[in-house]
Amino acid sequence: MKKLMASFAAVAVLVGATYFVGSATGQAPRAATKSDLPHKIGLIDMGEVFKEYAKFKTLREDLTGEIQQSEAKAKQIADEVQVIQEELKNLQPESADFRAREKKITELTSEFEAFRKNTQRDLMRKEAKIYHTVYLEVADAVKTFSEHFHYTMILRFSREELDSSDPQKVLAGLNRQVVYHQKDDDITDGVIEFLNRPTSGTRPAPKPDRVTPAGGTAPNTAKKPVNKASN
Repeated sequence: MKKLMASFAAVAVLVGATYFVGSATGQAPRAATKSDLPHKIGLIDMGEVFKEYAKFKTLREDLTGEIQQSEAKAKQIADEVQVIQEELKNLQPESADFRAREKKITELTSEFEAFRKNTQRDLMRKEAKIYHTVYLEVADAVKTFSEHFHYTMILRFSREELDSSDPQKVLAGLNRQVVYHQKDDDITDGVIEFLNRPTSGTRPAPKPDRVTPAGGTAPNTAKKPVNKASN
């Protein structure tokens, strides 16, 4: 009887252990999260991006047009003052015409200074707005590009080669944070191409067959074949 009870107890322990092991091994694996992905660092030359971004060029050209117009206005005022100064040479200092022209010069000089200060302030504000707008667009493009190609961090760097004949450039180069990088790490060209795409409304996400990091390849998006267990 005792042997029979001991056999039942052994069977019960074996069944329980088998159940728990089966339950543990049968659980679905935890889904991978972004924090589980390996770090992938990219580099971007922001100066090159701004330089080659077509929209930034257009905005800068528009601002240059405004600067030229303001310079033309300032020159017009300066030329008018010069003409009156030449007229003063032929007038008696005590005459009414002389005093009237002196007053006009004072008015034009005040107008010139006010125009110069106001124009300079307005142009600086517009330039700052251009840089702010373009920077936000570039940052958004970098974010989209990085998420698509699984970059976890993007650092700024300069593509410019060191010029040994220019001491200032050599010193600036020695202070660069990026000492070495692989060509695939540079995403500058890919971001520029992405920004300059013609768009209608929302810019589409980069396509693996059209945009890849410079010197790199698009991420492998092909699905792996599923091995079906034989029945």
